[in-house]
Amino acid sequence: MAQAINRYKADLRELQFLLFEQFGLADLLEKPPFQEWGADEVKLVLDEVYRYACEVSGPLNRIGDEQGARLEDGSVRAPDGFADAWKKLYEAGWNQLSADPEYGGQGAPLTLQNLADELISGSNTSFQMYPGLSAGAAELIVSFGTDAQRGRFCANMLQGRWAGTMCLTEAHAGSDVGDCRTMAYRNEDGSYAIKGAKIFISGGDHEMAENVVHMVLARVEGAAKGTKGLSLFIVPKFRVNEDGSLGEPNDVAVAAIEHKMGINGSATCQLNFGDNDGCQGLLCGSVEDQGIRQMFQMMNRARILVGTQGVAAGSGAFLSALEYARERKQGSSVKAGRDPDAPRVPIIEHPDVRRMLIDMKSRIEGARALAVSLTMHADRARALADKDAQQAAYHQGQVDFLVPLYKSYATDQGFQVAATAIQTFGGAGFLKDHPVEQYCRDAKIFSIYEGTNHIQAQDLVGRKLRLHGGQLVGDFLQGIARGVEAHAEHPRLAAAFGALGEAHSALQQILETLDGWGKARELELPSLMANRVLESFAQTAVASLLLEGAVIADRALSSDSPGESDTAFYEGKLQAAIYFARTMLPGVTRNARVIADADRSALEIPDAGFASV
Repeated sequence: MAQAINRYKADLRELQFLLFEQFGLADLLEKPPFQEWGADEVKLVLDEVYRYACEVSGPLNRIGDEQGARLEDGSVRAPDGFADAWKKLYEAGWNQLSADPEYGGQGAPLTLQNLADELISGSNTSFQMYPGLSAGAAELIVSFGTDAQRGRFCANMLQGRWAGTMCLTEAHAGSDVGDCRTMAYRNEDGSYAIKGAKIFISGGDHEMAENVVHMVLARVEGAAKGTKGLSLFIVPKFRVNEDGSLGEPNDVAVAAIEHKMGINGSATCQLNFGDNDGCQGLLCGSVEDQGIRQMFQMMNRARILVGTQGVAAGSGAFLSALEYARERKQGSSVKAGRDPDAPRVPIIEHPDVRRMLIDMKSRIEGARALAVSLTMHADRARALADKDAQQAAYHQGQVDFLVPLYKSYATDQGFQVAATAIQTFGGAGFLKDHPVEQYCRDAKIFSIYEGTNHIQAQDLVGRKLRLHGGQLVGDFLQGIARGVEAHAEHPRLAAAFGALGEAHSALQQILETLDGWGKARELELPSLMANRVLESFAQTAVASLLLEGAVIADRALSSDSPGESDTAFYEGKLQAAIYFARTMLPGVTRNARVIADADRSALEIPDAGFASV
């Protein structure tokens, strides 16, 4: 059995740069609705969450991977140590930083919560799965529940006494949520009898909390087919009395837990509701057929969290590879030629290793910048809600636009970076002696759950690009154009901004191509090319943010004598941005050409033509 040893590390200097130098979090602090928060408090929380990640959740990562979640006598037991980590997490308040203070939250910016989630997830993704979804389930009831439901459930869920889940997927339907067969039958007392089965339920059962509250999509008897007829129900493992005390078991059974490629410590359950006709649910709120609209709030929050899991895994893998590259000596410097007597050097001196390191750095720092950009839009929308409706709507629009980009890009890059980290280690990376193979296994699921990345691409192409008459994408493109124009003659970054300008033009070409397909009623082509479209927008967004950070870094380098560590940090920001612009952005122009070419090979190949088996 693995020993409890922490192998996680994070770069808090990078987080502070994003918060206070690039994105201006300080402008929102000490003012409503964040009046209780200042810069010192934010920095202290990040320090303490990182301490928790290294001392509590991190040492359990390998243990959870080896033990896995276990189904014993119909109940799930989390890996050894998880229950203690759960208790300490909620005692410290790290899972409810941004939650409503009325229910035990701390009212912090979502941006701080998201970075705290990154630190905890990076240290132990399997563990973080349990409290992460609990917060989202509670926030659903806060937003849409009745006063009685909020009073009965929310404080218990946000303070960790009870847990929560999201129950959408069914075996026959997969991502096609509208094919839901779970049924709800009206009871005379106003409750509903729930009957059906759900699969892939993260944290579907465990002993760390006294109760597990399931948010279940079901169709009320007689409701319309498809997504329009779905309602959302609060279905606890144990019934909850009106005074908040726990009642009898609620006929929610764990049929099985999945045995997975990664995140083994997370209980991914198959749940049966009402096998014995005794499962009772409460309609979330007071109106039926609102389930999809309500669940989308939790889905958006979950998609941000999943993107952050991708950043967390990729960052952990990158920093592990960097540490190894600095320590591992192998071969001589290429400058020494073939001299067999030349000293062995750390592999970080080899050009291709350096290429892999800067590649990982630029991808992960770019994805994290995209996360902070997104959550800062959300925080600004919240801060401006009662002051400037137009600006609040702009920021909320950018949140809606960026969610599919962030979820897809960050999860794809998290897996890619973890794979590159293994390559950096060489054969050693394939061994469980090092953490990078687990990062890679854990990270694969991120591009699949909470809406596969193709679903995110479909959402972008089918809805977000057209939303509000194209206003969201127009605002996004205007922001890119302003950056290109402002820095076209930058002493060190002019060429990189030139590449950004070319990518901006390529995005406009892609939009014209999509518009042409729409007018010609070419219904299959947008779906066929949706992933390339999303990739192009995401890469351009990331390049823009990296270059924005590089401008700030260059300005800092030009200031009065930065310290040695700051000089290296800022130079790293510059070079990573230049690398990304020069090596990744040309792919956007290529994508525009490929999309316009509209290759139909995948549509025209006969089914039997894929293989003769």
